[in-house]
Amino acid sequence: MRKFLTLLLAIGFFQTGHGAAEPTPEEAPAPPEQKGSVVRVNSTNQAYDFFRPWNKEAPFSRRGMGVLIDGGNILVTAELVANNDYIELERADSGEKATATVQVIDYEANLAILHSTDPKFLEGMQPLQITTDVKAGDEVEVLQLESNGTPVSTKALVTTVEVGRYALEDSGYLMFRMSCPLQFRENSFTLPIVKGKKLAAFLMRYDSRSQTIDAIAGPVIQHFLVESQHQPYRGFPRAGMGFSPTRDPQLRRYLKLQDTDGGVYINQVDQGGPAAKAGIQEGDVLVAIAHTQVDPDGNYLHPVYGKLSITHLTTTEAYSGQSLMMTVIRNGDRRQLRIELFRKPVEGYAIEPYTIGKPPRYYILGGLVFQELTRQYLREWGANWLKDAPQRLVYYDRFQSDLFPDGRKIIILTQILPTEDTVGYEQLNNLVVTKLNGRKLQNLEEFAEAAKNPMGGFHKIEFEEDPREIYLDAQQVQEDAAQLQKTYSIPELRHL
Repeated sequence: MRKFLTLLLAIGFFQTGHGAAEPTPEEAPAPPEQKGSVVRVNSTNQAYDFFRPWNKEAPFSRRGMGVLIDGGNILVTAELVANNDYIELERADSGEKATATVQVIDYEANLAILHSTDPKFLEGMQPLQITTDVKAGDEVEVLQLESNGTPVSTKALVTTVEVGRYALEDSGYLMFRMSCPLQFRENSFTLPIVKGKKLAAFLMRYDSRSQTIDAIAGPVIQHFLVESQHQPYRGFPRAGMGFSPTRDPQLRRYLKLQDTDGGVYINQVDQGGPAAKAGIQEGDVLVAIAHTQVDPDGNYLHPVYGKLSITHLTTTEAYSGQSLMMTVIRNGDRRQLRIELFRKPVEGYAIEPYTIGKPPRYYILGGLVFQELTRQYLREWGANWLKDAPQRLVYYDRFQSDLFPDGRKIIILTQILPTEDTVGYEQLNNLVVTKLNGRKLQNLEEFAEAAKNPMGGFHKIEFEEDPREIYLDAQQVQEDAAQLQKTYSIPELRHL
């Protein structure tokens, strides 16, 4: 199986089950002081509708637990408060409530910091310190709150430590997998996990059938808290390259590798990423990061966790702005290349890997809805979007680094709103736009500029696929704009 260092590609998948019978968990009252370190977090969330980008979907609520950390802030998972409209904190001891705002959020690492709008709300509470002293075989405790605010803890056993998938399908960081017969409670969307009265992890997923927890590991939490002090927030870095194993003896001979060489084959380099800027090329064999040897499967020997993917070295142990020496073998020769790590901003991708907490970009021209292609749009086809979404668009997303190295945005005609202007075009959707009024397009801003200059009184729209071009009467489009907004309850015909 290929493993990837880039944000572009998935690392792994874990299935979550529901509704299976389970034994009654062994619970115990949590230490009294922990009651003064946790709060209930109630978040009302409302995501944008990428099929109707001027609308939001129906609101829903999530309830979890947050932990008081140094600085008077509350640590939660990003999933809990993603696309939030309103966040409410509730003290476990008194039931007192206060609103909160998001200070820092990282959807890739699935962590967020909240700040209470009431400066007195957290008075008398004690922050929890972070511990990274957790390994396979350790026993930890999952904290929950009874309906009356009484804290209870359930013992969990750390079974494995690995780099695995977080909330997004292509974000992978250090993860603790635990065995725990956990009882569901209304505030259980996300739960703190402690060891020795210190925060050791945060629950992300719970499979009731196998009684397995996937948890955000303490080192990831620690990295996030350190990085959150940097403004602007830089995020977790990426090396910007993909690799595959070198176990095949014939491949090793072809690559001129010695029996003592480990290493992985670099099969993808993200244009403009850290690896590309350092001079790493496709076909190189990465054999060492700093003084750490890389085995043929892309793992290294961690002093505490044992074998781990080398992605942990470049995403969590290293920080944005830090440089590492990488040793590669190219045509049988060893080379040392210094790579400066950074996180490529989401907006820097041709097809954004996620669009959360902000409205989609769109432009409506005479009933034709144009958007920049994002993975969030593809996710509208559901959990099986890789198969159910238009395959041409999925292909563009999957290979965007190779297909669009310049980072230009992909403008698509997503749907037709029936009007007099769109008669005959009703069946058109998900077509890639190449030109508007003779102008090649890099993004929606250029689309908007091109729309100001119709050709001979008509808007000429050109596509990659059939029909290769269509026309709209520019004067009619302008005259019908107000009625279009009224008919379809569209606040604005564009959002750029």
